[in-house]
Amino acid sequence: MLRRTIIAPSTAARSFSSCTSLIASKHGRIRFREAPLQHHLSKATYNLHGPFLPSLSTCIHGNFFRGGVHHTQNRPFFFGSSDNDDDNDDKKGKGDKSKKDKSKDDGKDEGKDDGENNEKDDNEQDEKDSNNPAKTGDSEPSPSLNNSARYKQSTHSSNTSAGNVFLPASRLGFGDQAPRYPHLMALPVIRGPVFPGVLTPISIYDKKTIEAIEKIMSGGSGGYLGLFLRKDEPDVSKGLEKPEVITNATDLYSVGTFAQIQRMTKSADDNMHDDDHAHPFTSNEPKDEQDMDEKNDNYANLLIMPHRRINLLSVDDVGPPTDVTVSHWERLQYVRGDDSAQDDTIRALSQEVLTTIREVAQMNALFKEQVVNLVPSSHLFDMNDPYRLADFAASLSSGGEAEDLQAVLEEKDAEARLHKALVLLSKEREVSKLQKEISAKVEEKMSEAQRKYFLTEQLKSIKKELGMEKDDKDSLIEKYRKKLSEYPSIPEEINETIESELDKLSTLEKNSSEFNVTRSYLDWLTNIPWGVTTEENFDISDARRILDQDHYGMDEVKETILQFIAVGKLKGTVQGKILCLAGPPGTGKTSIAESVALALGRKFFRFSVGGMSDVSEIKGHRRTYVGAMPGKIIQCLKSTGSTNPLVLIDEIDKLGKDFRGDPASALLEVLDPGQNSTFRDHFIDEPVDISKVLFMCTANEIDRIPGPLLDRMEIIRLSGYDVPEKLEIAEKYLVPKSMVSSGLMVKESLDEQQSEDNDTEKEVASTDKSSYTEPVYHLTEKVPDSLSIGRSALESLVRWYCREAGVRNLAKKIDKITRLLSLQVVAEEEGAKLTEKSSRQSDTWHVSSDNLHEYVGKPIFTSDRLYEKDPLPHGIVMGLAWTSMGGSALYVETQGIKRGLDPEGKPRGGGTLKATGQLGDVMKESTQIAYTVARARLAEIAHNNDFFDVTDIHMHVPEGATPKDGPSAGVTMVTAMLSLALDRPIKSDLAMTGEVSLTGKVLAVGGIKEKVMAARRAGIKTIVLPEDCRRDFEELPDYLKDGLDINYATDYSNVFDVAFGLN
Repeated sequence: MLRRTIIAPSTAARSFSSCTSLIASKHGRIRFREAPLQHHLSKATYNLHGPFLPSLSTCIHGNFFRGGVHHTQNRPFFFGSSDNDDDNDDKKGKGDKSKKDKSKDDGKDEGKDDGENNEKDDNEQDEKDSNNPAKTGDSEPSPSLNNSARYKQSTHSSNTSAGNVFLPASRLGFGDQAPRYPHLMALPVIRGPVFPGVLTPISIYDKKTIEAIEKIMSGGSGGYLGLFLRKDEPDVSKGLEKPEVITNATDLYSVGTFAQIQRMTKSADDNMHDDDHAHPFTSNEPKDEQDMDEKNDNYANLLIMPHRRINLLSVDDVGPPTDVTVSHWERLQYVRGDDSAQDDTIRALSQEVLTTIREVAQMNALFKEQVVNLVPSSHLFDMNDPYRLADFAASLSSGGEAEDLQAVLEEKDAEARLHKALVLLSKEREVSKLQKEISAKVEEKMSEAQRKYFLTEQLKSIKKELGMEKDDKDSLIEKYRKKLSEYPSIPEEINETIESELDKLSTLEKNSSEFNVTRSYLDWLTNIPWGVTTEENFDISDARRILDQDHYGMDEVKETILQFIAVGKLKGTVQGKILCLAGPPGTGKTSIAESVALALGRKFFRFSVGGMSDVSEIKGHRRTYVGAMPGKIIQCLKSTGSTNPLVLIDEIDKLGKDFRGDPASALLEVLDPGQNSTFRDHFIDEPVDISKVLFMCTANEIDRIPGPLLDRMEIIRLSGYDVPEKLEIAEKYLVPKSMVSSGLMVKESLDEQQSEDNDTEKEVASTDKSSYTEPVYHLTEKVPDSLSIGRSALESLVRWYCREAGVRNLAKKIDKITRLLSLQVVAEEEGAKLTEKSSRQSDTWHVSSDNLHEYVGKPIFTSDRLYEKDPLPHGIVMGLAWTSMGGSALYVETQGIKRGLDPEGKPRGGGTLKATGQLGDVMKESTQIAYTVARARLAEIAHNNDFFDVTDIHMHVPEGATPKDGPSAGVTMVTAMLSLALDRPIKSDLAMTGEVSLTGKVLAVGGIKEKVMAARRAGIKTIVLPEDCRRDFEELPDYLKDGLDINYATDYSNVFDVAFGLN
């Protein structure tokens, strides 16, 4: 008789002091017996083994209660047949005897009210009931040979409980004693096959499948299914496919498991009690409304007991539900003694499997719990059976691939099955080792961090108790106060703000965000050098020496700085000033500022505003923003540590402007001497005096600087260098600097020069600051003594290679020469071969104009003039222009195009002007004005000349790729068109510049120095300038004016007289 124990609350006492024990016989008869609850718990402890001890309390508290009844299965884990199988009644007498013995033992345990006689009567009554089918009723029909869903009746039996928990009508057998149905309902599974003997929960979602299972369980055949692994695993989490629904017969593997439904729990009934929403196996309550909605979907949970392997012969109906025809495997038994070698191998594999399980269980707590939950009691499981051991090992491998697990299920050879199971366990072992290593590393890091934290906190506490260290806030406040005590004078308004912030800091928590904001604010407030100034240098001679040391020329800049020093010496105080150095690139605007700071004895700070479009770069961010910081002006004061530095604002003519503001407008307050004494930065938000700061700005074109900003600056124009100045700069500065950087020369320090003299001479030389001592250079070792760069080579570089206003390109060419010389020196020393281009082609190491092309290539400019012949062709005149790179001599070309006659004999066209050469709008207007002036002058000079009436004029300014604009070419254009109309040439050594009005007046233009330099470079002897530019020419150095015939014009008639030789 199969003993099933059903524990329910006692109907008499309604308490847990005692409970009612119901013993159900195999034939369905139920006997009630009262016994204390403690007794039943002790019996459960004796009968239930391994993993079922922890779940006993769960059973009692209602995890499986449905309508106040809980059903427990006395055999949770089965492997084939045993002497205790339900259908093993062959030896009835012996079984009766064992039943009597068992009842005697139960009588001793249960007490006087439940003795041996009662047990015997019950057994006899069971036997009578079994022999009388009429008494048992018709609730348990006999099994059929078909267990397929389509052969089942639609009616439900009484075994279906009110709480959506379904129990099978009967169990015909377990393990190998289970029936062998040829037709079954197939239930596809995912993630891995189900092995015989392993009690497995399965969830199903298809409504038709659930209904079919209900029919099977109510049909009285025992609720048997075929479990087959799917070849493809659908993504159930996304709701794309239900796992038990297949579309093709080939979706299932050919070997599966014959299993019996132990329990079914539906979760789709809206009338379920709230407690029934718990998971039937894990007791997990739904966490939220979304989970409740998911629980209310149509799905069911099955508790499956697999019995044996089956082969899939055919799929009769894809379904759902799926009906299949199967063949059952016979039980595989390994007989020892046939092959001793194989016996040893099987024994070794079995031991290795057990050892591996033990190792993994020791490393992995989850694996250990799984083993504890699966290992049955010793009398139900034989570890010596290799087939069952392999199945058990494979069922433990949760991380194995589905294909590998299916291979274990399909394998019939004992040795091969053990091998495959061992491989799966080995993977589990390696993963567990890796997991253990990772866990150890993480734990080690955390332990080390915690240990360090605890020790640090203990050290802080000890130091604080001993008075060696104060609280962080106290230390900060003390640091701030110490910093403030170093400043000679702090404005009262600033001091009040600092004290207020310090008081607020002392009351804030260190971990609050406001604490960090206040700390950052105090950091900046206390790092501004309040009242700190550097000592000024009022020695004009020393300042002049420093200015001449690194820069040649630039007399206007130097004179302005000397005037600044003189005023400061007379007043005794130094005020700030705003200077703007405007000139072409490469003229030393940026580098002279650093020399000025050194001459004045001030700290130097430079920042570029080219392309700057954010006002906060100048005036800082508001403190409300994350990562806020002051602007460049406050940063300058902090970095220099003084309130009177020299600040260079580079590229001020290239300021940007966008939605973030206009930095040019923000600079108005900074560069205004009347406002910058109370400059307010957005971050500091307190007045800061920057009136003692000397601001120097650099620009290439002052026309691009906004008018209000330009009005606040004193403009110092830096014109380009002429040929003599470039030669001096190259000889004194560029060549020595380049040879030192190339390793050809070394510079002797002043101490080394004076060490050759006696100590007295050294002291005199060091105190004589008014005299400028040029540095001394000498060639390094291994460099030939004859190596040098001659003046002729420098003249050729300036004349034919580097005609720009600055010396930046000249410095690049000199660097190219010295690098090639270094390569040649090293190559000859090592005997290395060089290419023909890099090798030294002359016999000397002296670089002159003759071999200059070997180092820098062919000349860029081959002639100073486009037209060398004298006189020039008709309609061509040289004009003088100013560019950002310096002065330039440009030719204006005109050409007349005569039209043919029309059918009436009249000339076609005439009276039109076409201008080319990438001219700007202003220059295009100048061409129209010049054309009108030329026609008017031609009518006065030769009233019978109809050249402009019958001829179209095309005017072109060469170098069409270079943009040109400006009004200064007006007189040149008029002269070119009159030369073409009068058919009279202009002499080749004449150049002119000046704007012409519509009435013929000659107006003033700028850039006279650059234009005169361009004219001298082109070999021009006669220049025509506007009368209003006389003062500009007279201010030029004498070497620029020598040898030039300057003619001044107020009206175009003066230009005409000079151009056509009438004067």
